Amino acid sequence: MKIRRYFRGSGRVLAFVFIASVIWLLFDMAALRISINDVNSQMLKERVIKERQIFRQQATKVTQMMNGGFKHPVQRIDYAGKGPFKAGNKVAEVYRHQLNKQEQMLSENRLNPVEQQGHIQAKLESSKSIVSKHNKEAAPYNITPKQHLPVKTRAPAKKAVNLEPTEKKTEVKKTGENGSIKVILPSVRSNITKVPPGVQKEKHVPLPTSEKKSHKIGDAIQKNMDSKTNEKVKDEPMAKSGKQVNQLKPNKKPRVKMSSKPSNQDVKGKEVGIKKEEKQDKILVKNGPIAVREAPKPTIKPKLHHGADSKVNFTVVQKPGVHKVLSLDMTQAPRDAIAVGQFGQAAIVPSDKEGEVRKRWDEGHFNVYLSDQIPLDRAIPDTRPQTCASSLVHDDLPTTSVIFCFVDEVWSTLLRSVHSVLNRSPPHLLKEIILVDDFSTKDYLKEQLDVYMSQFPKVRIVRLKERQGLIRARLAGAAIAKGEVLTFLDSHIECNVGWLEPLLERVYLDRKKVACPVIEVINDKDMSYVLVDNFQRGIFKWPLVFGWSTLTEEYIKKNNMTVSDPIRCPVMAGGLFSIDKKYFYELGAYDPGLDVWGGENMEISFKIWMCGGEIEIIPCSRVGHIFRGQNPYKFPKDRQKTVERNLARVAEVWLDEYKDLFYGHGYHHLLDKSVTDIGSLTEQIELRKRLKCKSFKWYLENVYPDMDAPLVKAEGLVFNRGLRKCLALQKGSLSFETCDLSKQSQHFNYTWMRHVRQQDLCVVPQGKETGLALELCDSAKANLRWFHKPSNSALGEHLLAESIPHQMCLEAGRQHDAIRLSECEPNNAFQKWQFTNYFTQ
Repeated sequence: MKIRRYFRGSGRVLAFVFIASVIWLLFDMAALRISINDVNSQMLKERVIKERQIFRQQATKVTQMMNGGFKHPVQRIDYAGKGPFKAGNKVAEVYRHQLNKQEQMLSENRLNPVEQQGHIQAKLESSKSIVSKHNKEAAPYNITPKQHLPVKTRAPAKKAVNLEPTEKKTEVKKTGENGSIKVILPSVRSNITKVPPGVQKEKHVPLPTSEKKSHKIGDAIQKNMDSKTNEKVKDEPMAKSGKQVNQLKPNKKPRVKMSSKPSNQDVKGKEVGIKKEEKQDKILVKNGPIAVREAPKPTIKPKLHHGADSKVNFTVVQKPGVHKVLSLDMTQAPRDAIAVGQFGQAAIVPSDKEGEVRKRWDEGHFNVYLSDQIPLDRAIPDTRPQTCASSLVHDDLPTTSVIFCFVDEVWSTLLRSVHSVLNRSPPHLLKEIILVDDFSTKDYLKEQLDVYMSQFPKVRIVRLKERQGLIRARLAGAAIAKGEVLTFLDSHIECNVGWLEPLLERVYLDRKKVACPVIEVINDKDMSYVLVDNFQRGIFKWPLVFGWSTLTEEYIKKNNMTVSDPIRCPVMAGGLFSIDKKYFYELGAYDPGLDVWGGENMEISFKIWMCGGEIEIIPCSRVGHIFRGQNPYKFPKDRQKTVERNLARVAEVWLDEYKDLFYGHGYHHLLDKSVTDIGSLTEQIELRKRLKCKSFKWYLENVYPDMDAPLVKAEGLVFNRGLRKCLALQKGSLSFETCDLSKQSQHFNYTWMRHVRQQDLCVVPQGKETGLALELCDSAKANLRWFHKPSNSALGEHLLAESIPHQMCLEAGRQHDAIRLSECEPNNAFQKWQFTNYFTQ
């Protein structure tokens, strides 16, 4: 009763208001919650969309070298797609994210069997895998000095590997005193291709033959297999000296890939013997230097099943005459994973050794001290585009002779160059390595080098009796080469995995193709291995200065290019390329009149393109190169004069009328034959006629169309600002007329030779200082030259006589339309001249 009293009258109203307020509050809270949920949903949706956009951008992102200058093209690549992609302008000296998989090398103390469809299972015992992590900047190693000694060759006995195929077993056992391994294969039947019978003991199944010479790839590769099937790697923490040191962590086990050879008939109960050489090497999978594998052959793909007793089923694929590129990396001894510079990592020299670095810098104009601490067969990251590892090449590729020319080269870099070729080249394709010593003065490059290289039967050393220079040294090496293809390399490089076959494949497809690898960067200060952009090519700018240029996005899209496509290259860098030996000599080799070094890359590039050949950069072939600030060796003559003389020979033989652009870019002094003797050009001119080479104009239009090459600097009417009339040539004399474009008598050229020219006549000072005359044009005569439009000059619009010591300018007379020479006055309008069209400043 007491409670009802409160709900009477005004109490009832208050109760109603309270209840209504509570209900309203509940509705408001519900509405607010719904609103919050909507906002969260929208934010989540926007976040998902944004993350998808970022993912797409990252999937197609690729960095591009800077568009200016001509320094070595340091670059990072972040490409994960297979089709065309956009190019950017960022430069980052870091590793591509794809390399993390390829550089993970040290893992558990013991590797378990690795099973993968398409490969035969094998065991790797007592090995470790170590991950070498890369941040945006590779963590540097701190180094301690060590002395390199010749690597001893050893061939420990191989262990038997049990392979059990489905239904029938494949027996692998060691027999014989020489430790050869015999593999008894099961019967292989296929409706497509069958393996032939009659495989003899201690021999391999022959590859399918073709019209061309066939090479037994598996035989050569297996002969270079190390008898061990594992490799031990030290896993010790690196010493710290105030710098960050990479932490080595275990990672996934590397895969072991083995395959058999293709044939056309069944093999029943036959034995295949795998012999080992006296000096056997480890063959390493590209994903790391620990895993061992045989060279893959795409024609027979063993099929693996999981389980303790893995069995192998052989299926035959109809791919006769081709195989996947061999990603070889062979070592004579296990690699030390924490060695200085291993995996291409940067290293920092301790502060107490910086004086030694400076002291030895001039030996090679790079960090010689640090180079000597790095293993001679160090591992470097596989920087090829992903599609390259699975690309196919022909079985019967031609053999090659690799030619290194050197003079006073640093010991460690020379040996590292040779080891990289031996370790990463298919042995059956590497005919020989020829070291041409261009009369070195260093003692260690004499008997010590002979002794060291004596352990490698394929290495030959040629010593020149006097200094000849790079060009003639290469000719000396080519003259004794036995390979079908000549491969020229610099003596301070490191070849990457799979570098050789893509080059030889292009030459195999067309003997007139000259193949160049992508030249990557070995940093001259910390010896780190740095990536470069795929879409770059060699070009030149006037006056015949070599440089790198990145293909435009428009060009890439227009040609539907991918990262592994060959790139047409107007001019090669010159130091690294492969060329058919016979074709090299058909082209006349190098011009023997070129001295020492400089201009030979221009000469052979113009010769190749204009005489029917092609130059290509092959992205699937990568070679690291130390770019030095200057040549560490001395030139027999002045360096600048030597290079200028060589370039003048190239210009006179190959540039036709465009040679004026070369001379006009600061080389006018080379036209004076009494000062510069470029030698006889008769043989080179006759060679060009005999080869029926095209014109340089054709080269510019078809090979290098984006090159700006105007034949004159300015042309048209010559207008005088003060007189308001134009210069004219009438009856052998100069006068002024009312400007008229239709009159040819008023048309003049201002040429690269700095001539004011009409047809064959040039304006020239004569007689008294104020006199003028007309003479037949002669590029060698300095008195015919006029300065016009010089940069940052108060006399920019004047025509300044070059041959007169004090400044005299061409001036229009204020009366009677006369023309004369007068002392230059910057503000005198009668001394200011303007051509109708200017093509350059």
